[in-house]
Amino acid sequence: MASPTGHVLISPDKFKGSLSASQAAAHLAAGLARHRPDVPLVTLPVADGGDGTAEAAIAAGFERRTARVAGPTGEPVEAAYAVRGDTAVVELAEASGLHRLPGGRPQPMTASSLGTGQLVLAAARSGARRIVLGLGGSACTDGGAGMVQALGARLLDAKGHQLPPGGAALRMLHALDLRGFNDLAGLEIVVASDVDNPLLGREGAAAVYAPQKGAGRDGVKVLEAGLQRWADLAEAATRRTARDRPGAGAAGGVGFAAMTFLGARVEPGIGYLLDLLGFTRRLAGARLVITGEGSLDAQTLRGKAPVGVARSAARANVPVVAVCGRRALTGEQLRRARISAAYSLTDLEPDVERCISAAGPLLERLAFVIAEEWL
Repeated sequence: MASPTGHVLISPDKFKGSLSASQAAAHLAAGLARHRPDVPLVTLPVADGGDGTAEAAIAAGFERRTARVAGPTGEPVEAAYAVRGDTAVVELAEASGLHRLPGGRPQPMTASSLGTGQLVLAAARSGARRIVLGLGGSACTDGGAGMVQALGARLLDAKGHQLPPGGAALRMLHALDLRGFNDLAGLEIVVASDVDNPLLGREGAAAVYAPQKGAGRDGVKVLEAGLQRWADLAEAATRRTARDRPGAGAAGGVGFAAMTFLGARVEPGIGYLLDLLGFTRRLAGARLVITGEGSLDAQTLRGKAPVGVARSAARANVPVVAVCGRRALTGEQLRRARISAAYSLTDLEPDVERCISAAGPLLERLAFVIAEEWL
């Protein structure tokens, strides 16, 4: 049972566009500490495999490392990954994420996962024996072809020339040269993702996610054709079939490449990462858990961080409340997700733009309300 004199565990995900998970946790802690300085606080920012996964691992005690890799359009970026012992956490979004697009301009047809492969290689060369690959927030729909190229594969057209980067070029794929490919033999590769889409079809990477990355209707058709060609040749070359497996469509198909070329297994992002970050250990003796993210909505119920936190806490009979920028879930939906109450920034400030710009101070005010009602 929850202890009435125990600590409060603060475990939010990011508030996208406003605060990182670590920043959100810090503001909640500051607000609670002002109003209830007698209550012990433990902060553990969390992530579900998308943006902020490496940072969450670093906040949990992993060492921060960096590598200079290619961004989604080829420009060099300084990308972080996290290491503890022989485990490395590599976040695709650090190298190939939407936030890495120069000027924020979408490049759905040519964006590549090359930098993600370079980051995986850097983690392997640092001595990691297990690599946890967080998939989410990607700018590309290249089926993970760029990642495979970074590991030494050559993707050739009918004339024997290397393909240009991006998913659109995959329509011209004629042959795969794997003679120089580093399959990271001996390493355990775990894909952490909250996406269960296959690679192809109506629920696939191009149809569902490419429009979010800037692709129009014709662009989606081009990308789908490229992914189809890529799947045919990749599965023939590796003798592994993965296109229909849940998670193959994650991060524009990087999940497919990880399974097909690296023998990766897919784990539900938030559940796996909570174990990796030591959530259960920090939960022991807690009286309350505070979680949250920018928007509590239908997507939250599909395995996002707040629901994963709430379900884990429920097993220990610790109540959970959530904070958010905006709330689009009913009380009944929250209860089924094991969240006892939700507090929204829009409850305090109806101006959405101000909620975004002043999210930190508003979270501190919500912490006062939570303290009054729960502590």
